[in-house]
Amino acid sequence: MAFNPLTEKGIPLDRQLRHWAELNVEPYRKEDVHPYTRTRVIAMNGVEVEAAMFSHNMARHTVDTGLKKVLAQVRRIEQQQQKVCNWLIPGEENSIENTVGYEQVAVDLTSWVARNEPDPYLKQVYEFGLLEDFDHLYRYSNLLDLMGGDPAAIVGGYTEITPGRPTIFEHRHPSDELRRPMTIHAADFQSVMNAMTILAAEQQTMNYYMNIGNRPTDPIARGLYLEIAQIEEQHVTHYESIMDPTMGWHMHHVLHEYNECWMYWSFMEDETDARIRAIWELHLSMELEHLRLACEAMKAIEGRDPADFLPANGMPRGVQFHENKDYVRGVLAAQSDLTAWDSEFLPIDQLPKDHRYFDYQAAVNASVPPTEQIIARHREERGEDYRLETEGPNPVPALRRKGNGSTMAYHDRVQMNTEEPRAGGRM
Repeated sequence: MAFNPLTEKGIPLDRQLRHWAELNVEPYRKEDVHPYTRTRVIAMNGVEVEAAMFSHNMARHTVDTGLKKVLAQVRRIEQQQQKVCNWLIPGEENSIENTVGYEQVAVDLTSWVARNEPDPYLKQVYEFGLLEDFDHLYRYSNLLDLMGGDPAAIVGGYTEITPGRPTIFEHRHPSDELRRPMTIHAADFQSVMNAMTILAAEQQTMNYYMNIGNRPTDPIARGLYLEIAQIEEQHVTHYESIMDPTMGWHMHHVLHEYNECWMYWSFMEDETDARIRAIWELHLSMELEHLRLACEAMKAIEGRDPADFLPANGMPRGVQFHENKDYVRGVLAAQSDLTAWDSEFLPIDQLPKDHRYFDYQAAVNASVPPTEQIIARHREERGEDYRLETEGPNPVPALRRKGNGSTMAYHDRVQMNTEEPRAGGRM
């Protein structure tokens, strides 16, 4: 059934404020929480953080005192919603366990978005990022296993753990992280919601690693967070660049509130935990009113009706977390060797030898990357790296287990054997 938040009635804003005991919710039990309940919690926290940050930035760029008041009032409630979402995560779930959950979000949420993306170029954008987050899940899982944790218990067998596009290859010059932006009036509305959702999720991961990456005491663990945090910066640049840069503040405001409604509705439909489902339902009722206020502000200040760009019949489907093993394997088999040149994607061996990619690689990988060190340590201490390959060996032969080999050696061969680009290549 399609969901149209413009036709639903929400809770009036003056009835949305909650007291401390209501906000300090009981967290889920990490021992028995469903993996996709965990991922929904993490994803909604990211959406709420994005909403709060956007609202603050909009307030800093308007002189309209009345609008500032509306933004402040709604933002206070959305900050309460964010606390509830984030406080569902128990303190007993340590940072690295939480990190594995974050990367499962990245893998399965990006997979769903890519599979439901109508624009071929944007689909490629998502699949490109997917393989990098898939590799991050593998690297962090090896760290967690060395710490005595159980990555399989976190992902629940729904997501495989095996190398993706090796992180050592992911480090690219900033100029090669910019993608072609969509045009809001030409894009399918599904594309708009997809982009906003993934951008919020990736931004949350970037922020999380910026803050907790220095918490481990082990130098390799600290280095692992440091290196992957830099890729998360790349990913935020990668995804934010596909948004239409001509959209004004009020359009962004309406779209943010619409996205929150759509996400809460989606997760309410699929949530298996009755208590948490009730939270999604309550927050949806609040967001419906936030959307109405954003639409009214746009009409009053810009004289524009949001119905001009919002879908008349609502969204036909909701975001779902589900198993994507075969899909990820297919993308990995076809695209593990891709890199970026400006806004396009191509195999690394099609780059010219003097491409800026190699200069950037030489600079940041002058010392052994921590993402390689963690695998080397796991092999040294346990005899082999940690994997959860439920569907068979890695679909890329070069990424299968080979004794004590590493992607460092493969990386060096690629660097040495790079040929001149084919005809039509850019300089």
